[in-house]
Amino acid sequence: MNKEEKLLLARQLQRLGVDSIEAGFAASSPGDFDSVQMIGHELKGPRVVSLCRVIDSDIDAGINALKGSHNWGIHCFISTSDLHLKEKLKIDRKTAIQKAVRAVERARKESDSIEFSCEDATRSDPEFLVEICSAVVKAGATILNLPDTVGYTTPGEITQMFSRLKNEVYNADQVVFSTHCHNDLGLAVANSLAAIQGGATQVECTLNGIGERAGNAALEEIVMALVVRGAFFGKQTGVDSTQLIHSSRLLTKLTGSLVQANKAIVGDNAFAHESGIHQDGVLKNRLTYEIMTPASVGLAKNNLVLGKHSGRAALLERVRDLGYQVGEEEIVRIFDEFKKLADKKKVVYDEDIELLVAGDRVQKVEKYKLLNLSVFSGTDSLPTATVRMEADGRHLPPHAAIGAGPIDAALNSIREIVGSSCILTKFSVKSITGGTDAQGMVSIGIEDEGLATSGRGSETDILIASAKAFVDALNRMEILKHSQGKRQQAAV
Repeated sequence: MNKEEKLLLARQLQRLGVDSIEAGFAASSPGDFDSVQMIGHELKGPRVVSLCRVIDSDIDAGINALKGSHNWGIHCFISTSDLHLKEKLKIDRKTAIQKAVRAVERARKESDSIEFSCEDATRSDPEFLVEICSAVVKAGATILNLPDTVGYTTPGEITQMFSRLKNEVYNADQVVFSTHCHNDLGLAVANSLAAIQGGATQVECTLNGIGERAGNAALEEIVMALVVRGAFFGKQTGVDSTQLIHSSRLLTKLTGSLVQANKAIVGDNAFAHESGIHQDGVLKNRLTYEIMTPASVGLAKNNLVLGKHSGRAALLERVRDLGYQVGEEEIVRIFDEFKKLADKKKVVYDEDIELLVAGDRVQKVEKYKLLNLSVFSGTDSLPTATVRMEADGRHLPPHAAIGAGPIDAALNSIREIVGSSCILTKFSVKSITGGTDAQGMVSIGIEDEGLATSGRGSETDILIASAKAFVDALNRMEILKHSQGKRQQAAV
């Protein structure tokens, strides 16, 4: 995501009611620094945090990005397993403690909220965990995070680990214990809940379970487990569960990372009943096969609300019902796009409206602009696409190209007209709603000169959606190249 998209999602996370947002790694790039800084200074509710290694320059970058924000903190980490210490960092345990203490002390001079993570904690010696955690608490750490970095542990083991540390770490009753679980064995949510049983009061998780490799613990699953089984866990969160569906869909639209239909809580089939036995039971009493209501996660029973004859006031009311705060100028632009869409479709669904709002709110820098696309294809003809485009405000001569299919022809034509040597790395399509007139959302990944990015596009015509997604990716690539050029000049 670019920084405007990150800010849009951060605002939704604030509406969702999360306590803390790790906004990025400020030292990793100028783009990440800008994103962390913008989110930190924009939000007034959740604590905004920058991730840092136990390196002075990382700590300073995080501080410089967030200092002056309403509510902020620093999250620093170092590996604690002997495997990581020996093979990755090439240091011993004593050196790891020294580095950790130095980093916490440096960060604590500027912020009262300092989180320290023991990377690969679940494969670390428990006695060493007690030792290093006690040392950083003495140095000023306020949150101790014990990640299952490679998704290795089991629920029983992680409960035992947290219970021991809660009993043996110095001043354990004065700090927050946090869990951060990966999903390599499909146990991230189960392990997170087990950590809570062991004494963790902060859970690090992600919408839709996105993350490194097999992903992280899914926020929506943890929240609803605590809602539905509140009596069992004896814990609750400040999360507004009715914002879960909206948050999930926004993330999907911004990243193009689709959610499988049978995904718990936010999947398309999460509240669908196909079995006759299940349908009969639900019709008699929903509690027979539903342990939560669709409304509890923000899913309207019937979201068919607007059409081509709907006015601006009705659209504005529905946009606000969906949780978005929009100004008068913004609603004018959204309404214009809504009318264009309504002319193509009989009805406009909530998902369509959310896509319009998200697309309208993200500021785009456009080097390339698609003006027209014409495609010729058939069972006995060679797929051919002709495009007209604009580059830096200048009209390019029309260009045609062939391909294995109509979409391939369209993308080949766009690639050739702008002279790009990029390689396609990902192509995915999802319909936003049901029906043959549904908007299709296309996500395209590209690589060029060692850089990688992705683009998204949506339209009722999947060919046009694909072309839009490719042009979006090309525009993002130009921004990346420009940023890389500026960094190289600065280095020289």
